[in-house]
Amino acid sequence: MTDEMPYISITRTFAASPEAVFEAWTSPTQFGLWFGTLSTAVEDVSMDVRVGGEWSARMILGDGAEIGWHGSYLEVDAPHRLVLSLSDRPGDQFERVTVELAKIGGGTEMTFTQSGGNMPSEDYAQAEEGWRSFFDDLSKGISG
Repeated sequence: MTDEMPYISITRTFAASPEAVFEAWTSPTQFGLWFGTLSTAVEDVSMDVRVGGEWSARMILGDGAEIGWHGSYLEVDAPHRLVLSLSDRPGDQFERVTVELAKIGGGTEMTFTQSGGNMPSEDYAQAEEGWRSFFDDLSKGISG
């Protein structure tokens, strides 16, 4: 297996410009509003959006449990493409997330993939469900 094999692939269209969608992925304040439908503490979102820069976010679940997300930026081509590593575990098992944005009509088509092979297939199905829910919230909160 290579990290180029997508385990999750989601295409969504947003009624916003590629710049606005890219900003939603790279602004700590905006990211904190849609990443995690339960609750993400916005003040705990940190982003150094440059190749090699790191990002992190703390998600607080309804039962008070916390998930510490972290990773780094592998590619940054605003407002067209963003590639980052993502993990909620200590160590070096990271998933690869790719976000490609294309202007279409009056909006933006986003193609999202997550790969890496670090999770059992049932976990990918659960993660895909989570991302789809996140993107529903992103769609409601984005404009421009």
